[in-house]
Amino acid sequence: MRPAMGNLVGFVSGLVFGVGLLLSGMTDPHKVKAFLDVVGAWDPRLALVMGGAIAVGIGAHALARRRSRAWTGAPMEIPTDRTIDARLIGGGVLFGMGWGVAGFCPGPALVALGSGMAEAAVFVVAMLAGMVVHDRGLGQP
Repeated sequence: MRPAMGNLVGFVSGLVFGVGLLLSGMTDPHKVKAFLDVVGAWDPRLALVMGGAIAVGIGAHALARRRSRAWTGAPMEIPTDRTIDARLIGGGVLFGMGWGVAGFCPGPALVALGSGMAEAAVFVVAMLAGMVVHDRGLGQP
């Protein structure tokens, strides 16, 4: 596939993903926090969104494992390491704590920022700062 087609596939995929996040409410930190508040005023509606995403992801992963190349022509690079270690668990815990405190995770935060939500700007700046810290090796053991 020509590079322009790969860019088009990426753009359309991102657009569909972003619109889906907006329509499902995943970009609304108040709705996300209400979903995570299982001992208070729990709002279970996002469970359906997440369940649908998991179902699609499982199917897509099963199809991807059978392919040697992506739609763009790039080689498929599916991780083979299945090790569960302290870094993986720590990263998951840190991600979950950030999601619970801020009500955002990276994808929805970028979509919310693009839609003009000022709350998302703080999260995105903090996320980018964390990426810089990680890339410079400051967060390594």
